[in-house]
Amino acid sequence: MSQDQLTNQDPTTQFPQPEQPDQQLEHPGLESEMELRPDFGEESYRGKDRLVGRRAIVTGGDSGIGRAVALAFAREGADVLIAHLPEEEGDAQETVQVVEAAGRRAVALAGDLREEAHCRALVETAVDTFGGLDLLVNNAAYQMAREGIAAISAEELDRTFRTNILAMFHTCRAALEHMEPGSAIINTASVQAYKPDPMLLAYAATKAAIVNFTAGLAQETVERGIRVNAVAPGPVWTPLIPATMPQEKVVSFGEESPTARAGQPVELAPAYVFLASQESSYINGETIRVTGGLPVV
Repeated sequence: MSQDQLTNQDPTTQFPQPEQPDQQLEHPGLESEMELRPDFGEESYRGKDRLVGRRAIVTGGDSGIGRAVALAFAREGADVLIAHLPEEEGDAQETVQVVEAAGRRAVALAGDLREEAHCRALVETAVDTFGGLDLLVNNAAYQMAREGIAAISAEELDRTFRTNILAMFHTCRAALEHMEPGSAIINTASVQAYKPDPMLLAYAATKAAIVNFTAGLAQETVERGIRVNAVAPGPVWTPLIPATMPQEKVVSFGEESPTARAGQPVELAPAYVFLASQESSYINGETIRVTGGLPVV
């Protein structure tokens, strides 16, 4: 979709509506294998020099929201390091290509965020490659739909919390050793933090923790001139959906939104750009909800 086509559009029909293909992907899911690929802004996002010269890390930057954020940051003038799982290498290289096509430097670093050493390696690689670090986007996440608490194994529970919230502690701690005043951290929460679905019990609990973590860390770092905020997406069409949700949920995914469809990653990226830029200089410890109108409290 071109930028011109994005002007004065009915949001309910601007992007595909359910039903989606009943495709199932092996976890963690590759964007390159999706029958209905998400729109991450390659044809429509236009930068306005909001992040010129900034140096960023985007975890989970190989696909979905992370890819859209990496592209938007690059077109706004930032260099980007993309963190991804080894099995997502193909998708990660596609993201590297779009960042480099925007004229910015790109690095893809594979590894497991459950390992504290890898979280620190992300930061050290970005600092060594780019000469510093200004922006950290904690976006990577693990989720798996289960019928209830009895179906969640101890191993899966541990993996969910280590990936979604403990890794955030590690990356933030390492990044803050290098960040200067004017830097920003942006965490990805979820509508699940406010309206938890029982079949996503573990995932939803981590997302609520992220909202709390964001508000708490922001009070500490603002004394150093560093802001911390979060974005809480509603239902967004990414590889995580066909890779983790039951087939019937995939087909109807997003229909519960008042907008009557799932969001696309390109629709999330502007919120991250805003929170990364000086345009949001008085916003700290907040969570911007991009839910398609799903009411949350």
